[in-house]
Amino acid sequence: MRGYRFHEYRPDRDGRSRFEQLRDLFLELATHTSGDVEEALDWMRELDAKHGLTDEDYTFEDFVAELEARGYIRAADGQSGGRGLAARGEQGIRSRALDQVFGNLRRAGVGGHRTKFRGSGDEPTSDRRPYRFGDRVDAIDFQASLRNAQIAHGTDDFRLTEADLVVEDREQRSTTATVLLIDISHSMILYGEDRITPAKKVAMALAELVLTRYPQDTLDVVVFGDDAWEVSIGDLPYLQVGPFHTNTVAGIERAMDLLRRRKTPNRQIFMITDGKPTCLKEDGGYYKNPSWSLDPYITGRCYTLARACRRLNIPITTFMIAQDPQLQEFVEEFTEANGGRAFFTGLQGLGDMIFKDFERNRARRAR
Repeated sequence: MRGYRFHEYRPDRDGRSRFEQLRDLFLELATHTSGDVEEALDWMRELDAKHGLTDEDYTFEDFVAELEARGYIRAADGQSGGRGLAARGEQGIRSRALDQVFGNLRRAGVGGHRTKFRGSGDEPTSDRRPYRFGDRVDAIDFQASLRNAQIAHGTDDFRLTEADLVVEDREQRSTTATVLLIDISHSMILYGEDRITPAKKVAMALAELVLTRYPQDTLDVVVFGDDAWEVSIGDLPYLQVGPFHTNTVAGIERAMDLLRRRKTPNRQIFMITDGKPTCLKEDGGYYKNPSWSLDPYITGRCYTLARACRRLNIPITTFMIAQDPQLQEFVEEFTEANGGRAFFTGLQGLGDMIFKDFERNRARRAR
């Protein structure tokens, strides 16, 4: 007779090793410290001293040594004077962000966008059709073709003709080029609220989503403050807010330049920001908003770019981390000019909305 075996409840045991538990804490702290390994380890030492994260059987030094041995951190060198994140550590931060932000995602193999078109595509279906000139050889269903040949010609005079061939009908897939715009202006850390860390987590999660589930897609990341510039996916953990204004125009222009180079018709921009556009770069200098209100000259340039993206069939999905009515009015006009989407949200649920809209844009634009 089968039954149940009970044991003492241990809330600190979740089936993972001590290293795995401490590693997750380290990766979280490394995200908050913008990839500063030494600062993250100092925070962990304080937590260890207060809460006893390690013991004499597995010391804090043992944990740090294992981080290095497993390739999460690099040993200190003479130039930097401290340890840094290794490639596996950077990937671990992205993977953890993916689990946190898109926890309902189940990884698949090679991804792509389903379309309504059938023929010489990528994804096999259960449908079969007669062979047509130009069909790929690897799409031929030889079992069904041989069965047709036996029925048509018999076994005594067996032969396989073109009329007997049957191919698997396949769905065509398309790729999508995405540019993620991240506001790193000073307002992202004003008023004692850390908005840049959740924004980074979303960016890293989206990057890991593309790398693992949709490897045929492209994702470019552009940050914008006084100016706009590209950063690599590997640089995402190290993003920091600067003493910048918000040059939204420069960010959109850089995103458009990147998308023009992509050979796919499916292109889109995601923009995460918490403030109004406040400056432009022109004539070798900066034109800055002279007051706390929205500047018609700056917003007008934004609306012009939004309409240009619409003509190029590039939707812009804006995620505004602010509740100010004036800013919402700007985003609504900007979205109307582009024909895109806008979400007004706090930090709660931001990642889930980006994930849902990413999936929806993929399905819609692939048709």
